[in-house]
Amino acid sequence: MPLPLFDIMGQTAVHCGDAGAGQAAKICNNMILGATMIVTCEAFALADKLGLARDKMFDVVSTSSGYSWSMNAYCPAPGIGPVSPADTDYQPGFAAALMVKDLGLAQDAAASADAATPLGAHALRLYQAMVAAGHGDRDFSYMLPRLAASSHTPDQDG
Repeated sequence: MPLPLFDIMGQTAVHCGDAGAGQAAKICNNMILGATMIVTCEAFALADKLGLARDKMFDVVSTSSGYSWSMNAYCPAPGIGPVSPADTDYQPGFAAALMVKDLGLAQDAAASADAATPLGAHALRLYQAMVAAGHGDRDFSYMLPRLAASSHTPDQDG
């Protein structure tokens, strides 16, 4: 007997409810992912400027209250944690342009539901600036080199 389609497409199949509920779950999840990756990258960039070695920051944060998927499974710092796109010059596992699309869908949904998502909106602006600067084909974790090279917010001038 063939496996149901959802069982072969991903690790876990969750029935979320009526039509559209799965899309809602996807855009909410990716909004969390986009914002979490940005703050993870900000923390690495700050650690750099404070003189804290990236591997030491990872050792502390990955085992304490800063634990997150962005840190522990998809670390944006090359050579730190498990292998991730950072280790392949940010070749995409999930392209920044796709993050812009998903964050845009989340903001559209938030507007139609009259939901406040200020961090999601700011994350969208940061990723839009990254794409506008010509990095839409890079992994969304490429936010780290952008922040590490900046002394300002990268959405101010791309």
